[in-house]
Amino acid sequence: METVAFRMTLKPGMREEYEKRHREIWPVLADALRAAGIRDYRIFLDESTGHLFAIYQRTDTHTTDALPALPIMRKWWDYMAELMETHADNAPVTVPLVPVFHLP
Repeated sequence: METVAFRMTLKPGMREEYEKRHREIWPVLADALRAAGIRDYRIFLDESTGHLFAIYQRTDTHTTDALPALPIMRKWWDYMAELMETHADNAPVTVPLVPVFHLP
């Protein structure tokens, strides 16, 4: 398993709605993420900056590179675009995070 971490940015005042939408994540989207090899996906919020820190593990046989082409992924991004910083196609702006320490 490989661990992937990245940062996104939530727009001011959108925390409650962001959390609500994730509590109600569409089962078909959750299934697509699992089918792509994503495991133990977590998102944390730095309330002082609005930065979202996401981390997940992915299997050695993952297909996460294909997720952006899935209609359900595009629909989710469209649904979430009003809440966070996005690119023109509504994909969230993500900044990869580089691992610097691990305590097993």
